[in-house]
Amino acid sequence: MNAPSKIGPNSIIQTVAALEESFGKTEAEAILQRIGQGHWIGNLPKEMTEESKFHSLVTAIEKEIGERKTSSILEEAGRRTAAYLLRVRIPGFFQKILKPLPPWLAFKLFLFAISKNAWTFAGSGEFSYTTGKAPEIKVKVTHPSKPVVGNFYLGTFEALLEELVNPKTTIKATIKQQKNSILCTYRCMI
Repeated sequence: MNAPSKIGPNSIIQTVAALEESFGKTEAEAILQRIGQGHWIGNLPKEMTEESKFHSLVTAIEKEIGERKTSSILEEAGRRTAAYLLRVRIPGFFQKILKPLPPWLAFKLFLFAISKNAWTFAGSGEFSYTTGKAPEIKVKVTHPSKPVVGNFYLGTFEALLEELVNPKTTIKATIKQQKNSILCTYRCMI
């Protein structure tokens, strides 16, 4: 039997933080208790965690507060994750190399670099990207979840591309359920 796929702890850490920012700490903790996710209060993961835990959290939050609010929280969680990555995981020298490059080249180099560690956020899913006049990033979520989860990746990619490729970057997201998977396509205007 295969071991469960793992993803970075920021998926959960930053989702809980964004929930707290949106609702306040007391109400966020009450929500977590109501949805059966109270075990995260004061006990956030510190290392790679089973992707099922993140998807379970997303599913429970959406059921409690609805798709629109959950989308907003997950997008903010993605932006917070990007801030963490820029602070701790993406080497400063690499950031300095990317920023002065033409956006198309910075995009290509950055996506090539993160594709090497895509498992840390895609888990059992798939990650791909295309370059050119209409560059796209694709994440296929294969673990059972809700389409709203695509907003986490949207926030992460948008914040990273704004910082490293072009501050005027915008992304048009198409997130849809397809059989047992969620297909997330992010068309990047860089």
